[in-house]
Amino acid sequence: MATAVTVPALAPDDVRDWARRAGALSPVLAVIALLVVPGGGGAQGGTGGTGTVADAASGLLVLICLVRVLRGGARPLTRTAAVVLGLPVLGICLAAITSNDPAASLPGVARYVQIFVLVPAAVLLMIRDRRDFAVVAWGLVGLALLQGAVGVAQYLTGTGASYMGEDIRAVGTFGPTDVMGMATVVSYGLVVVTGIALGSGPGRTRTAALVCAGLLFLPLVLSFSRGAWIATVLACGIQLLLSGPRRAARVALAAGALGVVLVGGLGIGSAMVKERVASITQVTAAPDQSVTDRYTMWAAAGRMWASEPVTGVGLKGFPQYRDSNASLALSSGSDTAGAGAAFARQPLLSPHNMYLLVLSEQGLFGLLALTGSWVALLVGALRRRRLGADCALVATGLLGWQLIDFFYADIGGPSTVLMSVVLGLAAWWALAEVRRA
Repeated sequence: MATAVTVPALAPDDVRDWARRAGALSPVLAVIALLVVPGGGGAQGGTGGTGTVADAASGLLVLICLVRVLRGGARPLTRTAAVVLGLPVLGICLAAITSNDPAASLPGVARYVQIFVLVPAAVLLMIRDRRDFAVVAWGLVGLALLQGAVGVAQYLTGTGASYMGEDIRAVGTFGPTDVMGMATVVSYGLVVVTGIALGSGPGRTRTAALVCAGLLFLPLVLSFSRGAWIATVLACGIQLLLSGPRRAARVALAAGALGVVLVGGLGIGSAMVKERVASITQVTAAPDQSVTDRYTMWAAAGRMWASEPVTGVGLKGFPQYRDSNASLALSSGSDTAGAGAAFARQPLLSPHNMYLLVLSEQGLFGLLALTGSWVALLVGALRRRRLGADCALVATGLLGWQLIDFFYADIGGPSTVLMSVVLGLAAWWALAEVRRA
């Protein structure tokens, strides 16, 4: 059996095997590939959807998987997997039923079930073994490299999203209304290749992963996304610690040297990067308006939960109750411009914190159900470390990144559907029957 998440020497038979596997996994790979298509709508927060072609592809993925299960061609979910992946449905349905406007909550039900239940379960069922895991993982890296290349070109040519009066923010094909899109994709790719580089695969595979990590570092920096920076540093740090302290020290030194060369030595966005990093700590001392807005919305979410502590105000209820619970410090919206779009004010429709969003809209019951599912996946991934270092590091890193990033972001925007693929990838390693390599 192949080593977890490795790319063996590509002899002719291996090329044919990978091509065959890619064909079998084409519904999953299509969701990833179609994220290069620019979205037509804004990045709606909370339970909002965008109706992109990638979302349509995810629906087709679920349908294909359902047909395979009904025909007996795919292994059904184990009891544990069904419980872990189905747990969020309890909180979602209870919040919709108890909502003051159940009809308005129905789109939120569909979105949450799509992202956190159906698509992850479909991805889990589509992946058959570790080579399939590798194909999907490298598919994420390929998308990250493509989006990152577009982002770097945007910075160099001044065609990115507006940032501090200049059109230099790297956003890839996601546009200025979803500035977190490219940062999220690149972060996923960086976490994947970090796990592969720290694994036990062939030397050429780990070398290729290190090269990809170097290529992805720059667009992540040029995204100017503080939340993505924090989540990536912590997730990769977790992967390093799991791989061993000595290796962690060596890789940390190499990454630090790379950062010094790219940002310090070459001066690529160094002044703006330093200012952006410094702003992370400016919570009470002269915070910028985006920080003020975020903490104001967090406080509003807390007040909503206090009014309905068990079941929340209902799915898609945050925008409706925002103004009555937010202080006057909240601005009317954020400015978006650049990357081929005209100036516009984007309304603030979510608290930009997944845990507070769920707590305010689904209450304590919904939060426990959803986070319980995520924690079960993380525990399952960690328990299987001895079965394959590469898979374990990739799955743990991706889950860790997502759970950390949820402190600064929530669902919304075209890149949200990729989150469901990532959760499915991690769910396969945590819940499926995996034999020792």
